[in-house]
Amino acid sequence: MSSEYPVPLIGLQVTDYGPHARVVTVTGELDALTVPMLAACLSAQLAVAQVVVVDLDGLKFLSSAGLRVLFEMNELAIERDSHLRFVCNSPIANLALETTGLRQHLTFANDVADALSNGL
Repeated sequence: MSSEYPVPLIGLQVTDYGPHARVVTVTGELDALTVPMLAACLSAQLAVAQVVVVDLDGLKFLSSAGLRVLFEMNELAIERDSHLRFVCNSPIANLALETTGLRQHLTFANDVADALSNGL
């Protein structure tokens, strides 16, 4: 039995872009185990920022639970009169978003700079 800790399944990094914008960079796997961490992170950012960009380029896996939390956080942003924008150039994540039709219901940009410049 190894005494080493397992590698985290998800990485979350929050970067401030002025007083009204945040970028949340998500890496690893977004599944039923890691969804609560992302939901808490995005909810906290939506409470303090007008624009929150979620960079999904580093995702290696996106489950149905992950898709659900992206939709739910988008609804939360609408309720809070904030803007949630997504960047996703991950082939695996894009396949899940396209297959389910969720991509049509969320706001996407080509990259973080585009997402931040649109409306700030």
